[in-house]
Amino acid sequence: MAESASKQDHFVGVDLGGTKILAGVFNHHLKCAGRSKLSTKAQRGPDAVIERVARCVRDAVDECDLDLKRIKGVGVGAPGPVDPESGKVIVGPNLSWEDVPLKKEVEKLLDVPVFVENDCNICTLGVYETELQSKPQHMVGIFIGTGIGAGLILNGKLFSGFNKTAGEIGHMILEVGGPKCSCGNRGCFEALASRQAIFRRIQTAVKDGQKTILTEMLGDDLTDMRSGDLRKALRRGDKFLERMIEEAAEYIGIGVANVINLLNPEVVVLGGGIIDALEDDMMAIIIETAKDYALSGTAKGIEILASKLADDAGIVGGAVLARRETK
Repeated sequence: MAESASKQDHFVGVDLGGTKILAGVFNHHLKCAGRSKLSTKAQRGPDAVIERVARCVRDAVDECDLDLKRIKGVGVGAPGPVDPESGKVIVGPNLSWEDVPLKKEVEKLLDVPVFVENDCNICTLGVYETELQSKPQHMVGIFIGTGIGAGLILNGKLFSGFNKTAGEIGHMILEVGGPKCSCGNRGCFEALASRQAIFRRIQTAVKDGQKTILTEMLGDDLTDMRSGDLRKALRRGDKFLERMIEEAAEYIGIGVANVINLLNPEVVVLGGGIIDALEDDMMAIIIETAKDYALSGTAKGIEILASKLADDAGIVGGAVLARRETK
């Protein structure tokens, strides 16, 4: 009886981002039964956002014709450093949050156990359990989106470090005195190869007179540019864009090499919006650069792969966390 009951258990994974909230309902085998999406509206403040997280969960559960009573746990990935024990978001940079008791507040609204982790840790967990079947002992997930973050799995467990902030790979300095980063430093990995960094470089070059197919597609100010637009322009043979993307891929390769030199994981998985859109244009350059920059012999046998989970990594990882924590 207990076995069949556990087979009917469902878990909800929530990906809480600066612009959107995604929620997915998963069964015991991590198959998605339904999902929901809401804009975050971070400017309305933490209480309003927490209400929206709860609403998004309810909508997703409703979508599968289930009842909240059938949900064993909710796993939430939140941006920035998180204290998984208390479920507090220590700092949520793109939400303008500080010390927000996310776990406690969402539990109040849903009356279901809630577990909170950093978003990149959650995405890494999703990739680790579903794509890698929890096989590697050591794995690093690097996510290249609006910013750049990472999750570390060492000895088969998530590693969060002394202050729960391990994995802030986006703030490794790759170029001393390089471009200014949103964190205040210069030359961070994030300031050189994130989506924002790539877009900023393209926009600056266009202002300085650079010709690109992107302006035909989107107009001169390129305000509505998306990662998918870069892919379209590359397919049409935009040589300038090819150079920009190659440069970003080289920086990512250097970042991967640093990780290999420091942690020597079995697998490095790359994900996030930029990789999803430009995997075919970037991965070969990333792998080649990583192997060039890694210390001789250290990269032997290490796999560098692109994740196939795409936008679902956060909700899958949230469900993995909820399933782990409620076992």
